[in-house]
Amino acid sequence: MKKKIESYQGAAGGWGAVKSVANAVRKQMDIRQDVIAMFDMNKPEGFDCPGCAWPDPKHSASFDICENGAKAIAWEVTDKQVNASFFAENTVQSLLTWGDHELEAAGRLTQPLKYDAVSDCYKPLSWQQAFDEIGERLQSYSDPNQVEFYTSGRTSNEAAFLYQLFAREYGSNNFPDCSNMCHEPTSVGLAASIGVGKGTVLLEDFEKCDLVICIGHNPGTNHPRMLTSLRALVKRGAKMIAINPLQERGLERFTAPQNPFEMLTNSETQLASAYYNVRIGGDMALLKGMMRLLIERDDAASAAGRPSLLDDEFIQTHTVGFDELRRDVLNSEWKDIERISGLSQTQIAELADAYAAAERTIICYGMGITQHEHGTQNVQQLVNLLLMKGNIGKPGAGICPLRGHSNVQGDRTVGITEKPSAEFLARLGERYGFTPPHAPGHAAIASMQAICTGQARALICMGGNFALAMPDREASAVPLTQLDLTVHVATKLNRSHLLTARHSYILPVLGRSEIDMQKSGAQAVTVEDSMSMIHASRGVLKPAGVMLKSECAVVAGIAQAALPQSVVAWEYLVEDYDRIRNDIEAVLPEFADYNQRIRHPGGFHLINAAAERRWMTLSGKANFITSKGLLEDPSSAFNSKLVMATVRSHDQYNTTIYGMDDRYRGVFGQRDVVFMSAKQAKICRVKNGERVNLIALTPDGKRSSRRMDRLKVVIYPMADRSLVTYFPESNHMLTLDNHDPLSGIPGYKSIPVELEPSN
Repeated sequence: MKKKIESYQGAAGGWGAVKSVANAVRKQMDIRQDVIAMFDMNKPEGFDCPGCAWPDPKHSASFDICENGAKAIAWEVTDKQVNASFFAENTVQSLLTWGDHELEAAGRLTQPLKYDAVSDCYKPLSWQQAFDEIGERLQSYSDPNQVEFYTSGRTSNEAAFLYQLFAREYGSNNFPDCSNMCHEPTSVGLAASIGVGKGTVLLEDFEKCDLVICIGHNPGTNHPRMLTSLRALVKRGAKMIAINPLQERGLERFTAPQNPFEMLTNSETQLASAYYNVRIGGDMALLKGMMRLLIERDDAASAAGRPSLLDDEFIQTHTVGFDELRRDVLNSEWKDIERISGLSQTQIAELADAYAAAERTIICYGMGITQHEHGTQNVQQLVNLLLMKGNIGKPGAGICPLRGHSNVQGDRTVGITEKPSAEFLARLGERYGFTPPHAPGHAAIASMQAICTGQARALICMGGNFALAMPDREASAVPLTQLDLTVHVATKLNRSHLLTARHSYILPVLGRSEIDMQKSGAQAVTVEDSMSMIHASRGVLKPAGVMLKSECAVVAGIAQAALPQSVVAWEYLVEDYDRIRNDIEAVLPEFADYNQRIRHPGGFHLINAAAERRWMTLSGKANFITSKGLLEDPSSAFNSKLVMATVRSHDQYNTTIYGMDDRYRGVFGQRDVVFMSAKQAKICRVKNGERVNLIALTPDGKRSSRRMDRLKVVIYPMADRSLVTYFPESNHMLTLDNHDPLSGIPGYKSIPVELEPSN
């Protein structure tokens, strides 16, 4: 593997994407199987991509996949296997020395495993023995709240519903979830602002908008199929503006792999009409600057007798709180706005002008907005900006959070939440004949804190890589090994599986692409995309191993063993997933005619009240919510000279690392790098390719013991005072305490650091 830093000149997509897909397929699997799978991915009669949650178009191309979706499926249907012979040759201690890419690249898990401390190896056992032993451990705990039930966003609606049903019959609302680490500020912030914790737009709205503002996200890597929609809106004359600390190729220009002309002529489409490199942590200051200019110009228009710049009728009829917001933004000082955002008043005025001129605007955002101490308030400032011009609840306009995992939104919809509503619990209890617990449980940060303090005794993970994804992983590693029980439901080996407890199990499950055969025949599961579309997913490939079970079957097996007197007919439900969906419909009325509607091509849309201008808030209206000050990370208020954000590479999806390249950013064969601007490198007196150390700072600006040594400097076009390193390697630079108090999300995107040359 050749290590090099070399500027990438190509557009996003194009032949670079084709070559990357070919390499992924060649390294992982039989090409015939891969091609079969790819032609069935994201099709009404096929399976849903196990990658991102970008929606499927109604009239999709015959080959509706993207580069990273292809990598995801090649990764899933690899012909490599991790079986008993693998573990006989590799102890847990030896595997802990492997890289995270190496662990998952070893192949698919194919049989149930139990950790044996004497040999320091995982050893196979039967499914029934695994269920019985896990059930026995769960029955032994005096308090059901000693168990943490983690969920990954790859889990289907059906499996997630059964999982929450099992945990609640067991007696716990402890539901740490991957959304707690990515879009919890969306769920909390949007619910408070507009009454629904989800986005308000559909894919068709991108065909009607005048302007799309992309802020704090990188579509070329994290949701590449979005580039097709951005290309289409630019082609018809609409505008896209990018706001991001780094110049990301997927926001700049795109060559559509499905377009023969662009591929054959090596041509491209310019996406962003303007690009603004806001400083890390400067989004709130930028947004308040935009709102101040809009209000001042609206006041001037009113004084001169010209038409209003804002939608006064909408504000008066549909909102509350505007006067307080107005006072706050007008009191924001320009010198502070410019200093914190890193943008000039002139640049912010350009943004305000573009927004004012557009009749219909969509704002798309990702974790660059959410993963801050004030991530919830960041989301609410985006809503405030949209509400000023009535850009919620009309065609071609709205808020568009870009979710990560393919069903992270659906899991929450069907009950994976530590704070369930009283109505949901009442319906659940009525359907099954038991009284669910009402006390709030643990989200991700609280779960890890419970593990670290010894309050928790067991951790069950429905997918994911919990230990690696969390902050301060070095501090939490030992407490994880002191648990009584860990259970990991997974398709591939990862580092969390190696932090073994007194009793540790790995339970292998089917992938999204594989046929799920139950007593009534082959089953379909359902997922919910970022735009609240519910659709079916049907595996088409032979399972990687004869012992693999579905997630639904695994949940049912554990539940039956742990709850011998259960009121739920677990086996009956798993025989036919239509029965699970009937129960979901009974508990959640918005799923009316569930089984009928998912049999229609493309599925159905869950009604979004805010998109219809029905405001399910306490005020009965959309709320302008004021956040005092301009800082989105108050613990950095000591004015740290450098702030670091963690990001994915292009060969990565969440904690899964497909390869060691980051093509669009020009990094190949390595991940131990730190990105900074040329201006910042000059200030720090370092050069491209030199090695440096980063030391995390405490809230009072002192050096902590958390550090990253010998990172290679990569000079890159980006904002100054901003550094970028890769997630999850740099997670340990963040403490568990550094999180948004409203949503609990860790502040992965704003870590104050100090830089020094490496010896």
